[in-house]
Amino acid sequence: MSTAAAGDDVQLVTFKVGGQDFAFNIFQVERILRYEAPAPLPKAPEYLEGVLQYQGSAVPLIDLRKRLGTASPLREDTRTVILEFEGGKIGIIVDAVTEVLQVSAQAVTPPPGIVKGLAAEYIAGLLVQNGRTIIVLNTNKLLTAKEKLALQGAT
Repeated sequence: MSTAAAGDDVQLVTFKVGGQDFAFNIFQVERILRYEAPAPLPKAPEYLEGVLQYQGSAVPLIDLRKRLGTASPLREDTRTVILEFEGGKIGIIVDAVTEVLQVSAQAVTPPPGIVKGLAAEYIAGLLVQNGRTIIVLNTNKLLTAKEKLALQGAT
């Protein structure tokens, strides 16, 4: 996002996980669906809920709440966000999708240096707006290379 020219806007789909605001770049979001229980996969990691039938193929479904270590009760507004993911598709379970925001690319700042390690890899940037901090996630970094291989093997 830091390569954007001055005046560029970015559209973000914002959502909640465990009370925190997060966002994906709208270009990575294909569709938002009501939560449907997936077909479970044997020996899958805890955050991999299973596979969801979507447009004639099986899409792996990641529970972002478990991935980020927060409680994951199912609610009426629990949603599955279908993302473009490395040439394929992946489903991400979130507590609720809240809005689509259009902000200037400059408003999304890199995470501070203190945010190190695993968490920093997930974070593409931070946006502070109307007194709330929105964490913009880097969808390609939600899984490690090892996890991506395990996911391919599982599906």
